[in-house]
Amino acid sequence: MTGRIWLDVLVGVAAALLLSWLALVIALAIRRPKGDLLKESLRLLPDLLRLLRRLTTNRDLPTGVRVRVALLFAYLAIPIDVIPDFIPILGYADDAIVVVLILRSVCRRVSVEELREAWPGTDDGFAALYQLVRPAMVTRRDQ
Repeated sequence: MTGRIWLDVLVGVAAALLLSWLALVIALAIRRPKGDLLKESLRLLPDLLRLLRRLTTNRDLPTGVRVRVALLFAYLAIPIDVIPDFIPILGYADDAIVVVLILRSVCRRVSVEELREAWPGTDDGFAALYQLVRPAMVTRRDQ
């Protein structure tokens, strides 16, 4: 009898995950940004990686910031993800979401000036990064 309950639970969880995945795929397909967003994002990737490396090695920043960025590098390097990369659309979306969440967390502790100083790219690239993390930005280091 307990085997049947576990089977029902397993089927229910699998069905919920499948429905959630389908809902996310449909939402991403409907709300997909227009234009060459992927191409523009790929242009920022080298600068973003250099920024993260600079933030990790900058001893003037709080230890928590450096640890967060180091853990982000570890997460991106490990092949096991929350959502496997072979799943269309969502496979890489979870990585992008984690990067944005960590960047926003870092930007709560780092001022705009410090972030701009560490940014290796163009002003346009920094403006795009600022648009991404703006809700979390501080104008001065409060902590």
